[in-house]
Amino acid sequence: MERDIHPAVTDAADDIADMEIRGAATIADAAAAALGEQAEASEAETPEAFRAEIRTAARELHETRPTAVSLPNALRYVLRGMRGETVSELRASVIEGVVEFRRELDHAQDNLGQIGANRLRDGDTIMTHCHSTDALSCVRHALEDGKEISAIVKETRPRKQGHITAGQLREWDVPVTLIVDNAARRYLDDTDHVLVGADSIAADGSVINKVGTSGLAVNARERDVPIMVAAQTLKFHPGTMTGHTVEIEMRDEAEILPDDEREEIGDVTVENPAFDVTPPRYVDAIVTERGQFPPESVVTLMRELFGDYHASEPWER
Repeated sequence: MERDIHPAVTDAADDIADMEIRGAATIADAAAAALGEQAEASEAETPEAFRAEIRTAARELHETRPTAVSLPNALRYVLRGMRGETVSELRASVIEGVVEFRRELDHAQDNLGQIGANRLRDGDTIMTHCHSTDALSCVRHALEDGKEISAIVKETRPRKQGHITAGQLREWDVPVTLIVDNAARRYLDDTDHVLVGADSIAADGSVINKVGTSGLAVNARERDVPIMVAAQTLKFHPGTMTGHTVEIEMRDEAEILPDDEREEIGDVTVENPAFDVTPPRYVDAIVTERGQFPPESVVTLMRELFGDYHASEPWER
């Protein structure tokens, strides 16, 4: 029997699925907060009922975005800390886990930004793709260090997340040149660093990010422009240590071809992958809150973080 789900959970799930909430860290924060709301409002009368209710809420959240590993990592953090013999103890442990997770999330991005800023030099021009609060944290800290930074921002179709990035950079008075995605190769000669985020990072150092990242990385390598990936360890995908691959989310066809345009064009097949995979050989450094790493060494850090990962998930028990 399905347990009562708090509106905070269903609202968060809908907003994550519809990309009203976007960005891996923001998604993780929203998911953790929703679990806290579920725990606080729960009317479960037995520990068994409470655990079942929290796991059901976690499953609903988990099913929204299959590629953004920050979401299941947030759920893992909170659910694996759920302990107690009474409903009151279980409730308190979930709420405490949510508070701890959100606090660590805030500190992680700040620490990452300080580390990433050290790779940026005064006068550098960066090129961005999509929108990443981790990547922008590196820029913010570079600015706070007194460095002058300018940016070439790919608009990142079909949802134009680059517009969000451009708006944030302009709030910081960073000079911005906004370009269409297909013009990136032309402007790499004017670029000192490609700076992107990640939705997931695999154990072999592959970077799963907004579709178009891999093509940009190949072009950047050809032009000898270093590629820096800013990603909290929250983005590491523990399942890839046991051979699992990262599922690439397919988005709604209407994002590319609205119904009225489809009628004009005729019967065509539309595919809208949200992400692609950049092999580690095209990445110079992965910057995390724990330091910067060559992509090939990521697996060592993942073992330190996740230990002997196994496929059983806490929301499935």
